Amino acid sequence: MKSGWWLAAALLLSPMVLFAAPPSQASGDVAALAPPTPPEDVLAIPASLRAALREQVVARSAPGEPRMRRLAAFLLGPEGLALKYVPDADLTVAQVWETRTANCLAFTLLTIALAREAGLDAYGQEIPRTLAWYSSGDTVYFSNHVNAGIRIGAQRYTLDVASDSVMSNVPPAKVDDRRLIAIYYSNRAANLLAEGRLEAAALQIDAALRSDQRYPTAWSNAGVLRLRAGDDAGAERDFLHALELDRRHDGALMNLASLYGKRGDSARQADYNRRIARINARNPFHAFMLAIEAEKLGDYGAAAAHYRQAIKLYEGEHRFHFGLARAYLHLGESRKAGEALRRAHDISSGTVRDRYQAKLDRLRELQR
Repeated sequence: MKSGWWLAAALLLSPMVLFAAPPSQASGDVAALAPPTPPEDVLAIPASLRAALREQVVARSAPGEPRMRRLAAFLLGPEGLALKYVPDADLTVAQVWETRTANCLAFTLLTIALAREAGLDAYGQEIPRTLAWYSSGDTVYFSNHVNAGIRIGAQRYTLDVASDSVMSNVPPAKVDDRRLIAIYYSNRAANLLAEGRLEAAALQIDAALRSDQRYPTAWSNAGVLRLRAGDDAGAERDFLHALELDRRHDGALMNLASLYGKRGDSARQADYNRRIARINARNPFHAFMLAIEAEKLGDYGAAAAHYRQAIKLYEGEHRFHFGLARAYLHLGESRKAGEALRRAHDISSGTVRDRYQAKLDRLRELQR
């Protein structure tokens, strides 16, 4: 799941931090050396896909909500495209149709293109800060998230291929096509840069900035590219510009802290580290990750404390409560575990809620 990338020097070690999913293993030499896909081709619908849409969606549904639901079934159902979710599948609409694979960005592009073709009012939505990260080699990857919004009269709907795996405490914000296409180019650049293809990555970053000059992640990524090329002064300018656009941009903050540390400017490094620490102190997902790490180390007291902090900052995430229940069980506090599990159950829905109910039933049996 990805929609943009940060690439920053780590605070304590030397690895880079990248805002994206891990690099694609399928990027061949020809694709890597090719110039960026023209913007108009990113959302272009192949004739065969347009025909399938008209046959399976438009001809079989009335306008409005029935057509939206038919479209959702076409995108995800076994009788439609039966799309497979692949985190690093940064693809155009035509490539999704050809491969039947998509990540959240590719799914969003596809959904918007097809919804508009079917007469629906569709647009992109971005959640700039979610909990999703990966690690590969000397690079750590963070991710934001995009999905598709559809407006029908006064109602707003969201179609999301990865909603069950995304944690966020803010609603998605509507974005225009230029931002979505900038994110597409940034993701392509992430894959290329991780493969060491600096020139090809630079072409993609340039395309991202041409598409949306106000996309802070693209500026942070441009700075990383300059770092890799040995232009520290240019990298600093790009990171600072990213912060002008988003003063809380994690990647730019971490990049600058590391850059100043590399220069031996301990005062400015400490300043940026303090800014990062202040942001983390207000970030429930940071507390959640600390809790997960404590669990892995078998320190369930610390895990419970971090889960409680995450809940204090954002009470409405069921996975925080479930984690707290796990920690309490390991601490032998079954009553508190039951309370946390019941809260996880109450604020969840669908099959997740059913699973929590089964765990509650089992816990009651054990308590009896």
